[in-house]
Amino acid sequence: ANRQFLRAFAFFKMANRVVVGSQTPDFSLDGVDGITKQRIHVNSAELRGKIVVVYFYPKDDTPGCTAEACSFRDAFEDFKRAGATVIGISSDSVESHIAFAQKHRLPYLLLADPDNHLRQAYGVPRSMLGILPGRVTYVIDQQGICRHVFDSQMKTKQHVETALEVIRQLTPAAAAAPVPAPPTDAAPVPAPTATIPNPPPAPE
Repeated sequence: ANRQFLRAFAFFKMANRVVVGSQTPDFSLDGVDGITKQRIHVNSAELRGKIVVVYFYPKDDTPGCTAEACSFRDAFEDFKRAGATVIGISSDSVESHIAFAQKHRLPYLLLADPDNHLRQAYGVPRSMLGILPGRVTYVIDQQGICRHVFDSQMKTKQHVETALEVIRQLTPAAAAAPVPAPPTDAAPVPAPTATIPNPPPAPE
């Protein structure tokens, strides 16, 4: 009976997880505007019609999260030229996000999900044997459909690289946005990722 319950629970969690092709959950969260470093409120309805990169991360100003945040910062102009909005989300407070953004000059939105409601709505899995909140990046198209998921706690730079690759497929404007070069001290390691192609053009 316990095994059946665990299998049913695992299936329920998978069924409620955002995957490629899913409609992404709506949200309304407070955060910080990376440009002005001022408090801001963001509603997902405001983002319809835009390509959005949402990345969930464990905690402000920790080594892995800082490396990931700075990788998105360094590629921010590439995302901007591609017409994509970058949003980082964690359970940290808005005040923590403001300090994090100021310290590392982060130019994009950071939103606070203090009760992890949005993280749970996306079904972001925990990692490191359930010890840490997951580090997962989603690319969302103009209709709010998830087009790409990248899940890796350790490969922080690949969250940026794979997101840009997918955005190239979603909009011609991204063609000029180069993918950041992989680290020179090690060959790129394949990571779990999922992508769906662009929908076919409507018949004339």
